[in-house]
Amino acid sequence: MSVITGQMVGEALRQASQALGAVSGSPQLDAGVLLTAVLGVERTALLAHPERPLTPDQAARYAELVARAAEGTPIPYLTGWRAFCHHDFIVTPDVLIPRPETEHLVDAALAWAQARPAQRLTIADVGTGSGAIALSLAAALPGATVYALDCSAAALEVARRNAIQIGVSNVRFGQGDLLAALPEGVNPDLIAANLPYIPSADLDALAVARHEPRLALDGGPDGLDVIRRLVTQAIDRLPPTFALLLEIGAGQGGAVSALCRQAFPDAQVRVLPDYAGHERVVEVTR
Repeated sequence: MSVITGQMVGEALRQASQALGAVSGSPQLDAGVLLTAVLGVERTALLAHPERPLTPDQAARYAELVARAAEGTPIPYLTGWRAFCHHDFIVTPDVLIPRPETEHLVDAALAWAQARPAQRLTIADVGTGSGAIALSLAAALPGATVYALDCSAAALEVARRNAIQIGVSNVRFGQGDLLAALPEGVNPDLIAANLPYIPSADLDALAVARHEPRLALDGGPDGLDVIRRLVTQAIDRLPPTFALLLEIGAGQGGAVSALCRQAFPDAQVRVLPDYAGHERVVEVTR
């Protein structure tokens, strides 16, 4: 199992970077992240003291983590956390790993919400997973009431742990099918959702499907089954003035925009790109 024989920080990092080179686009960074998790120090401390010795237990634990990462296990599942929107979120294999692209959805939600400072907003994050979207919005909008919804009890438990860790109290949790998890009579001003959008036939060829929950990835034959159901449910749950924000895959902007225009013919619909220029969020406002 062990590819790490170095007993000093610098040598252990060098060997780990070599071992991760075939599976990682940033092997040095990943090697450092894993070692900080083992030692409980900041990455700067590793760089400043490459001569620091590892104890036998630390070296063994590091070798185990590097070996698992070299086999393809995502780094956040090994460390137990992932940074997202200025917070560190607990992640487990029960939830999708938060990704930088989803921060575009949070940014769009905040831009819409912060233009209404006098309004006490109700927000629903549908398919909350780790709670990354819901808790980021709750932290930035302490006057809002945020509902974190998911069909998975295990995912909601992770989200609850994250709420405690981040220190937000304006979040309510609900388990159920999409908007059915909202309490009766609650009509959210803003719905944000990063739902499954990968076509079923594409999943087996993707590395993400080997480790992350299929429930959070499988969007049905065309990738839009769950998004389509949410849009249909939202017709009767949204108030006269609202925002609906949906994360999508590249190339899905036209199809998702069309179904949103059909559901909300008097709303404005636009597709927002990510930093790479890929279609990332469909924004529906009225």
